[in-house]
Parts: sequence; structure tokens; C-alpha cells
Amino acid sequence: MEIIRFLDSGTLTVRLRRPKVAHEWVDFDRTDPSDICERLEPATIAVTNKIKLQERDLAQTPQLKFIAITATGYDNIDLAYCRKRGIQVSNVPGYARQSVPEHVMMLMLALRRNLPAYEKAVKNGRWQHSPQPTVNDIPVEDLRGSTLGLIGYGDLAKGVETLARAFGMKILVADHKGVSVVRPGRVAFDQVLCQADVISIHTPLNDQTRNMIGTPELALMKPTALLINTARGGLVEEKALADALRAGRLGGAGIDVLSAEPPKESNPLLDLHLPNLIVTPHIAWTSRQAQEKLAEEVILNIEAFVNGNPRNLVS
Repeated sequence: MEIIRFLDSGTLTVRLRRPKVAHEWVDFDRTDPSDICERLEPATIAVTNKIKLQERDLAQTPQLKFIAITATGYDNIDLAYCRKRGIQVSNVPGYARQSVPEHVMMLMLALRRNLPAYEKAVKNGRWQHSPQPTVNDIPVEDLRGSTLGLIGYGDLAKGVETLARAFGMKILVADHKGVSVVRPGRVAFDQVLCQADVISIHTPLNDQTRNMIGTPELALMKPTALLINTARGGLVEEKALADALRAGRLGGAGIDVLSAEPPKESNPLLDLHLPNLIVTPHIAWTSRQAQEKLAEEVILNIEAFVNGNPRNLVS
């Protein structure tokens, strides 16, 4: 019988059906780092969304043989140790093919049309006391005809591309940063930064991509350009982005992810109160439909593993 522990079930708003295998299942709404070992000690299968499972904890879970991630990203799991120990790890790719691209377009539209500033104009009474029937002294731009640069080109980026083309945007797909030979159909990383009116990031977070966008990269972007990040917070140097926004060297930013979540009060982006910065609390993936798809895929991963045919393995 499998002993299954879901360490952070509170990160989902849907309930996972129970797998069709002999098992004992316990949900924990949230798990503090100090409780990981105790809760996983009897487990053969761990289910987690954002809990960091590193060697120091995994080494104390001798029964553990499978980790089912309720997400696509897996940078919170010590894959090197899992491979050494023979712990298999699965994720759920592609479940947010609609949810994340729609969130990206929402951020893009809100920033291009200066939605936060105009909403404020109503709330603070500027419209009500205006001598004109409209308040239109804040620039508004169309998306049609502008250029979208995609960094990363997996399912989610391709979903963004489909929606952006429907809006009449031109698309550039960046090759990996620093490569000497650019692949057919791709554009050099730096050239995408220089040419794009909007940059949308869709890469995993690893040693090669951490702080991929910093001061030098932001300096290459047009002063009117938008930066959208719905991937991982560690891909962008937050202080560098805050400095660029504060100095007016960037048109705006739509950020759904931060380097620490929940964020610390000292996060430089949270200290800004600018109409061209929108920060959402890592919700691009959370549409009801996406979560329902995610929940079913996680259980299918568990059932497949127990039945000897693991799927969606990342380790």
C-alpha cells in the first residue's frame, strides 16, 4: 500500500480525486520547512506544489520513492539527489495552455492601455470633476503592429504567440542567451531585446537562466518596451528592474512571480507604486479549468508510477 502525503494542498482550490491504487492519503494545507521530515518519514509518495524538497530533508525519508509535482516547474526539487537516490519525479506539463497566455495578454493590454492609471482617475474623482466628458491625458497604445519577443518557446509561449498574432502583433522568438550560432527560425537573444516592444518570459529557472534579465539586458530594451514575467521570479534581477522603472528607462512591467514567494516586505518591486508596474500574486496558472486539468494529471501520474509505467518524468 502506498503512503501518500500532500504537503501543500492549500495551494490548489480544487480537490484531487483519490488514485485507483491501494493507498493511505493525508492532506496538509501547508507545511513549514521544520515539519517536512516528520510528515514525509512514512511516505512512499510525496505530492507538492511549491515546498522545497532538498537533500537535507529527502535523506531522512527512506521510504520515499516518488514525488508528484502539482505544477510544471520543478526548481524546488533537488533533482540531483533524487537521481542519486532513485526517487522518481513527475511534473504536469501543458495544463495551463490557456490560463497563462490569457494572463500574459491581460498584463500586456492593461499596461499598453494604462488601465491602472485610468482606474485611479475614476477612483480619485478626476473624471467626475473633469471639464471634458473624458479623461484622456495618459497615453494609450494599441498592440496591433507592435513586436512581441518570446524568451522560451514551449507550450505556454506558443499559446501566447497564438493570442498575440490574433491581436496583429509580430513575433520574434529568442534563441538561448549567449549562443554563437542562432538556430533557424530564432533571433539572437540580444537582438530580440533590442527590437521587441514587449518581452514575455517563458523559461524554466535553473543555473543557466537565473538572473537572465539584469541591468545590461534591460539597457538593451526600448525605453517604451514592456517586460512580462509569468515564469519564475529568479529569472529577472528585481532590483535592476525596479531601478529601470523608477528611472523611466522602461515602459512598464507585468510581473506574476517573484524571487521569494510569499515575498519579503523588502522586495524592491513591492516598494514601487508606479502606474506602469503590475504585480500579481503568482496566479497566471490558477484558472478553474487549468487547476481541474492539473489535478487529474497529477493523479494519472501517481497511478502510472504505481502501475509501473511512469509518465511525465523529470528525474
